[in-house]
Amino acid sequence: MATTPTPSPPPAPKTAAVTAGRTTRTKRAGTTRGRAGLALAVAALLAFSLFPVYWMVSSAVDPGAGTRGASVLPSGFTLDHFRYVLDTGDFTTFLTNSALVGAGTVLLSGLLSLFAAVAVARFRFRMRTKVLVMILIVQMVPLEALVIPLFLQMSDLGMLNSLLGLTVVYLAFSLPFGIWTLRGFVAAVPQEIEEAAYLDGCGWWRMFRSVLLPLVAPGLVATSIFAFIVAWNEFIFAFTFMQDDSKYTAAVGLHRFFGQYSTDWGAVMAGSTLITVPVLIFFVVVQRRLAGGLAAGAIK
Repeated sequence: MATTPTPSPPPAPKTAAVTAGRTTRTKRAGTTRGRAGLALAVAALLAFSLFPVYWMVSSAVDPGAGTRGASVLPSGFTLDHFRYVLDTGDFTTFLTNSALVGAGTVLLSGLLSLFAAVAVARFRFRMRTKVLVMILIVQMVPLEALVIPLFLQMSDLGMLNSLLGLTVVYLAFSLPFGIWTLRGFVAAVPQEIEEAAYLDGCGWWRMFRSVLLPLVAPGLVATSIFAFIVAWNEFIFAFTFMQDDSKYTAAVGLHRFFGQYSTDWGAVMAGSTLITVPVLIFFVVVQRRLAGGLAAGAIK
């Protein structure tokens, strides 16, 4: 008599632990792919941003850049373009003029912007809102539209062909941004901190120096970076207001390497590199202070 085969038992159902493990691995794989995609996007953006800088430096050290133009891949390495720029054309004088104008703009804009920001953030006076709106409107005016009016005004004041006059012009452009930026930092400081300083016997100046100034220092650094970049890179007003070659800034002095029928691209790129280096150094130094000030302000 034939026996009926015994059916095999059905497979055991998946346990919750196995399902949870697979879900975790899937999430980890998705997170890894997301991070890889983000890293790739950041690398592509970084390469896109740094490529002009690489092109500038590679052309500055390329021996043949003066004849065949700017190149992505240099045919060799030389510092002759830098020697030519520094030894001829008074480019060292141009860099010095830019440094003087930039330093004056940073100091004056930081001081005046901070006092104005304290005034509009802490004190109540008539037409306060209108003053803030007018400051904002000034930032919306194109700089090119102000060349002729400012030229006539500086001529009447006898400040043409003067580094001081150029500093005043750059100061006028830096103040609106500085006032608006520092106003937010000052308004974010609780007034109870100032009142506590008054109760401890501090006068207004000591409270300003010992309490308010350290807390708004990150904003002061940010406005200083903006003011320095404006004064260092500006071309139109420096080219229009400066009538003596010895008063040119670095941006205007770089224009002298562009000829009517030819351009010495090696000298142009070397001069551009020399102009860029001080800005990078200034930003690196100030950026550390900016990060430190932010952390200190958060702890306080």
